[in-house]
Amino acid sequence: MRRALAQFFARLSVQTIDIVLCGIAILIGLRFTLAVFLPLSFDEAYYWLWSKHLSSGYFEHPAGIAFAIRAGTFLFGDTEFGVRFVPLLASVIASWAVWRSAAVILSDQTAGAIACLFFNLTLMVAVEGMGATPDSLLIAAAAILLWTIAELERAQDGRWWLAIGMAAGTAVAAKYTGFFLFGSLALWLVGGARNRRSGAGKAWLRTIWPYIGAAVALAMFTPTLYWNAVHGFISFRFQAGRAVAGHPDVRGLLEYLGSQIGLSSPGVMALAVMASYGIARSDKTKRSLYFVCIVLWLPLIYFALHSLHDRVQGNWPCFAYPALAIMAAKGFTEIPAAFKLSRTALLVRTVTIPVAAIFLAVSYGQAFFGIIPIGRSDPIARVTGVGFRSVAEEIAAYAGKARARAIVTTNYPVTAWLRFYERSRTPIVQIADDSRFLSSPRATKGVLAGDLLYVTQHPRRELPVVLAHFSIAIFSGVVIRSRNGHPVDEFDIFTVKGFHGAPLGRLP
Repeated sequence: MRRALAQFFARLSVQTIDIVLCGIAILIGLRFTLAVFLPLSFDEAYYWLWSKHLSSGYFEHPAGIAFAIRAGTFLFGDTEFGVRFVPLLASVIASWAVWRSAAVILSDQTAGAIACLFFNLTLMVAVEGMGATPDSLLIAAAAILLWTIAELERAQDGRWWLAIGMAAGTAVAAKYTGFFLFGSLALWLVGGARNRRSGAGKAWLRTIWPYIGAAVALAMFTPTLYWNAVHGFISFRFQAGRAVAGHPDVRGLLEYLGSQIGLSSPGVMALAVMASYGIARSDKTKRSLYFVCIVLWLPLIYFALHSLHDRVQGNWPCFAYPALAIMAAKGFTEIPAAFKLSRTALLVRTVTIPVAAIFLAVSYGQAFFGIIPIGRSDPIARVTGVGFRSVAEEIAAYAGKARARAIVTTNYPVTAWLRFYERSRTPIVQIADDSRFLSSPRATKGVLAGDLLYVTQHPRRELPVVLAHFSIAIFSGVVIRSRNGHPVDEFDIFTVKGFHGAPLGRLP
């Protein structure tokens, strides 16, 4: 059995590339289909609000995703597909870049195809490659950066540093975690002394090219830097606050490790670990492959340490997944000397693609049809706006019945979903968390006067915020969001009146 499996992996050929290409096309097609029919997540709707008031920066992130959504909705209107079009296109570009990077770095077109397949098989890319979030742009930038480094090392032509600077600049213009890629570049350049002594490639730090690339990246980040300077570096302070130590807890590490294994698929992660182990034991590794290792393990290790004192969201290391796919392809198409033809290595190679496909099939089935009736525990239904269109219609009916001049909200998910799905376009005023909508116009006293409708998911926590500015709040009813007849969450409706004090809130 071991010999038969080894011969199979040794016979990977052009026909294999054709089969893999069909698989990649199917996966990308499914992602596009999901983008058309799946309602927006509250984050996607939130970033869509940013695109309606363009700025060079925002509270949590740089402005890249706002401009991407604006371009997509310009072409396809304020639809789910319009919001997601540019991120979807970015995922296709990222797929090509992963293929090309692996083919160049591993000197094998089959490895390139396998890397691209693994990339698209991961649940991380299935989610982030479709969603209109900064992660989609960051993943694409990371993939392009790997490709430019591969071409730089192959051609030994310093002009590639211009493209490297553009890729790194795009990463930090998408999300602040893009700075990990700068850290990876710095470690790779400084740590390449061993290779330079052996005469393998140019000593790039002794040329002007890396500094020109850094200048290009800095120029691309300057608008974000300027916005922060004007707004008291509010975005930097918010993100830096997440790095402050919280309460040590090993459960955070276990949750983080579980999320990464699930989002990558166990087999893909295992192959990447095997390949990395083989590289660590080898003294004949390409410099470009060292860079792939750094891009993969620097953020994964950092966030593992971070999870020991604070919760790490599963998507934070998303930009490491192009490198993960390349390393997994190396583990799949080559047999690391340290493992030889062990049964474990062959078993991992055998089950990786089927297991990843099963993970994706279950996830797509849940996203499309809600095949597992878990109601309020359904993470896809809770994060996305499944069933919210009918909720918005009911809220609009409440507003019409009360002759409400505007709808008041106190948290951004409700604000974002209402603005996208409430088609009557009743003005919506968010009177809390003002910093999230600094580019939006302020609410006037004329908008806040008279009868208004207040919508909240958390009345005990958020209603006191409203009562501090309105004299009367009358409970009007509850609207339940459900999927396949199972409640997902509920929204309490109040009629509020008697606004007093100075005007407050934003009109996103």
